[in-house]
Amino acid sequence: MNTFWTVVLITFIAGVGGTGIGGLLGVLFHRNSEKIVSLLLSFAGGVMLAVVCLDLLTEAIGQNADSIGHIFLVIGMVIAGYGIVYLLNAIIDKKTNPQVKHIDNEHPKTADQLSELIHSDHYEEHKREMESGNSKISKGELFVAGLVMAIAIALHNLPEGMVIGATYAKSDIVANFFLTDGFLIAVIIGLHNIPEGMSVSVPLVSGGMGKIKAAVITALTGLPTVFGAMLGYSLGTLSPISLAISLSLASGAMLYVVFGELLPESILMWRSKAPAFAMLIGLIVGVIILYI
Repeated sequence: MNTFWTVVLITFIAGVGGTGIGGLLGVLFHRNSEKIVSLLLSFAGGVMLAVVCLDLLTEAIGQNADSIGHIFLVIGMVIAGYGIVYLLNAIIDKKTNPQVKHIDNEHPKTADQLSELIHSDHYEEHKREMESGNSKISKGELFVAGLVMAIAIALHNLPEGMVIGATYAKSDIVANFFLTDGFLIAVIIGLHNIPEGMSVSVPLVSGGMGKIKAAVITALTGLPTVFGAMLGYSLGTLSPISLAISLSLASGAMLYVVFGELLPESILMWRSKAPAFAMLIGLIVGVIILYI
């Protein structure tokens, strides 16, 4: 198996496997501990922050550190990666939030539960209204709501996959894929996908879907991670400049996920100092992963 397909396989296990495990836990236990999820999200955010700032960005700048223009290229690509994910999420939020009853003017300007982050609450509300006989909700609108949820999940998972792919693209170690930063990052992302999988499967089962079908659908929501890895790795292996662009875009997109989604949401889910402490632990673990 060549390098590209090995990266795809590892990312598939992290994305589909991690989300699938979460989906299976969700259909078996039908509940989701917000405190545990909050700690997992903030811990993962800390690890990702360490990887982005201490590894990906330094590697991107190192492709041509003597050139001021190159440094501004890296900065521009970081802003572009952040801005693209932010803009697409903002468009989805603007279209869907007014249709969810509990999201009003008093609601925080960011998601305070995973179901909001991936818009499964929007899908479930449409489904409940249709099943209750609301003639305003058609099967077509329910399909669109499901499509929106899929896009929201893709926007969350694509950057994670790009980080895995771009990290493998910069690695000089190809003899053992289990000794690279990319593999360790894939493990962290796989663990982070478990609570996300739970947040998808629980409402599906609660809405009457069969357990096996709900678990399979949940696992498939991890596929965008694979597509992100393919993009990040393919772009990163073209040339030093394309590697810098790949690393910078992935970094910017991941910074949005960390600061715009994971950390605010984890704090809203558990209003205490615990999420901040978990982030610090994640940051320390990230440093250990990178330098020990």
